Amino acid sequence: MSFSVAHFSDLHLGPLPQGSALHDFRAKRVLGALSWHFRRKKLHDPNVADALRIDILNSKPDHIAFTGDGVNIASPKEFLPLLKWIELFGPADFLSYIPGNHDTYVKTAYEKGLGLIEPYMRGDMRGEQPFPYVRLRRNVAFIGLNSAIPRGFHSAEGRLGIAQREALRARLVELKNKGFYRLVMIHHPPAIGIATRYRSLIDAPELMAVLAEAGAELVIHGHNHRREMNWLETGASRIPIIGVPSASMASPHHPAEWNLYSITRNGGRWQTQVSMRSWQGTAQEFQTVGTFMLDEVA
Repeated sequence: MSFSVAHFSDLHLGPLPQGSALHDFRAKRVLGALSWHFRRKKLHDPNVADALRIDILNSKPDHIAFTGDGVNIASPKEFLPLLKWIELFGPADFLSYIPGNHDTYVKTAYEKGLGLIEPYMRGDMRGEQPFPYVRLRRNVAFIGLNSAIPRGFHSAEGRLGIAQREALRARLVELKNKGFYRLVMIHHPPAIGIATRYRSLIDAPELMAVLAEAGAELVIHGHNHRREMNWLETGASRIPIIGVPSASMASPHHPAEWNLYSITRNGGRWQTQVSMRSWQGTAQEFQTVGTFMLDEVA
């Protein structure tokens, strides 16, 4: 039987609630709010985000992966609207969330920020630390990483750290031995050279070494606000690394998009079909713009 996964990222839910910039004052948060009002709010349309949510629900996926940046400046005023938006998808065990750099734009009290959506980041294997968490859904294992760390001005870098990487290594090996399809979720692109210097994953080389050694069937990410496909050559296999544009982008340049992955087991081999659903501004709807099998992509 096929198992379907909907993936979207970088919601940047707007508009900014009134007083977001000055509540729990941080200088970087104020600059981020100015950037939103003068530039970003022209790009991110909450109506497009709502249309994406409805389109995903109409496709009836078995599970949903949301790879971060639900908010914009990590204001405590932003997280409750984000929670309410996510809850429209259904119960917490139906959607898996991981943080993005805008979710940790500045230091925010956990109970007023990401703690509100913790039920969507809670694993179901014993002995787990917060990250990486693992959710087992039939024969698919969702592995959620946290690359989001507060950074200084003009920086959107991410880092996993050695503890998270080593825990990931152990989980990947364990899940392979148990026969699971291993789907790794991370916000920052995990490969070298995909993101610019001050937007990259600092320990991408170390993460790639873990993936090359332990293996994975699919890695999905966001962050760059564009459609991306890269491959990690491991010698024994090739691991696809797929990124999606922002879930709320109304601009015709890299418009909002989400992917539907249909995962099947055939003759002892995993097969993954990818369908890309992109926002069509003229038609005011999402439409399929491409469908392909991962094992057939050169």
